[in-house]
Amino acid sequence: MAEFPSKVSTRTSSPAQGAGASVSALRPDLGFVRSSLGALMLLQLVLGLLVWALIADTPYHLYPAYGWVMFVAVFLWLVTIVFFILYLFQLHMKLYMVPWPLVLMIFNVGATVLYITAFITCSAAVELTSLKGTRPYNQRAAASMLGWPRRLQKCLR
Repeated sequence: MAEFPSKVSTRTSSPAQGAGASVSALRPDLGFVRSSLGALMLLQLVLGLLVWALIADTPYHLYPAYGWVMFVAVFLWLVTIVFFILYLFQLHMKLYMVPWPLVLMIFNVGATVLYITAFITCSAAVELTSLKGTRPYNQRAAASMLGWPRRLQKCLR
């Protein structure tokens, strides 16, 4: 059996100087905003904001149908903000184990289904809950028309 060496040398090292700097310094990737995905996400954020702002400005709480439209619009708008921030600051690169293209595809397919149901609900409820030519009628009709192209443009991409 081999003898254990009588003299063992150990070496210690200090962590690299720049190792902690990459975590704390988040810089936005402006190239993402100029890309097609970034531009479509910005459009999605603007149209989503318009949908829920138009509905929120009416007495939607009196009609359960508009509660569903508000839930869909606000929830998907917030999730889109999360995805936009993840991609803007390239945080998706740090979470490399997540299949991001698949996650975005599943989100957009699910959002499309939810927006179609909200569009149908809002369109069907406009005639029943508002008088033609009044401000709430115009806002609700505009909200139902804004929700549809937003999801369609994501599906066609």
